[in-house]
Amino acid sequence: MTTLSADPKQWNVGLIGYGEVGRILAEDLRQQDVKVAAYDIKLHSDQTGQPLREHAVRHGVALTASHADLARQSDFIVSAVTASQAVPVAKACAAAVKQGAWFLDFNSASPGAKQRAAALIDGAGGRYVEGAVMTSLPPYRIKVPLLLGGGGAAALAPKLVELGFAAKVASNTLGVASAVKMCRSVMIKGLEAMVIESFTTARAYGVEDAVLASLKETFPGIDWEKQGAYFFQRAIEHGRRRSEEVREVAETVREIGLEPWSSQGTAERQAWVADLADEGLFGERGTKGFARAADWRTEADKILAAIKREKPDS
Repeated sequence: MTTLSADPKQWNVGLIGYGEVGRILAEDLRQQDVKVAAYDIKLHSDQTGQPLREHAVRHGVALTASHADLARQSDFIVSAVTASQAVPVAKACAAAVKQGAWFLDFNSASPGAKQRAAALIDGAGGRYVEGAVMTSLPPYRIKVPLLLGGGGAAALAPKLVELGFAAKVASNTLGVASAVKMCRSVMIKGLEAMVIESFTTARAYGVEDAVLASLKETFPGIDWEKQGAYFFQRAIEHGRRRSEEVREVAETVREIGLEPWSSQGTAERQAWVADLADEGLFGERGTKGFARAADWRTEADKILAAIKREKPDS
């Protein structure tokens, strides 16, 4: 087994996935002079890879050519990809993981998927720990509430805290932390989908003010105007990733024998919004105006206009 430095800030950290999560973690780790390398399949694309390459240069992040190249040199790997890729990424890294290297699975995958990924990493001599990110990363950055699970969770937790993570052990049983995350997502991602559906329909009927007033009366602690705008923005910007996550949520529900009707509907709504975003309905990605409307009505009107174009008689 490879002997890792007792000081985690001396580790070579590898990030699989250089999207929003990966870039935030890279920035916060590099501010501590931690060595960071990253790999993302989008790096192979001239169009989508260029902004990632520029970010890496600005922050001193080394980019590798493959999952295996990154795994081969990393003492600590963070997998932060789309939910459907959690197990394939573990398999790709297992082919070259250093003996004794830590593998933190940041992905929103079902307990079953986490157990399959763990078998791959542990079987290759790495040390797998599941991580469940319990809220949106950007406001908290590296200090986002993080639940750890698995046999190595207790050993890794204090090392993560030294690196700046707000990590705590949920259970030494693999799958418990993910179950907490998945059950929470039934509600949170479902609320996003329901708000988009409810508010857009209310807008079409011209009853949005009455609906919001009624919601305020029932839930006085929530600013529904502000919350609505936030939910629209998150779905527009991250609907593709969210739809994949909720498919894993549905699988989590299905694993206990319950039919995931709500989760399936949420996944479809999130994917539908993502399709509209990919078509440029809400503005070009990367521009100041993309998904930044302070009023959810602006986005609802775009959705209604798109529906009219697709179904002129509706």
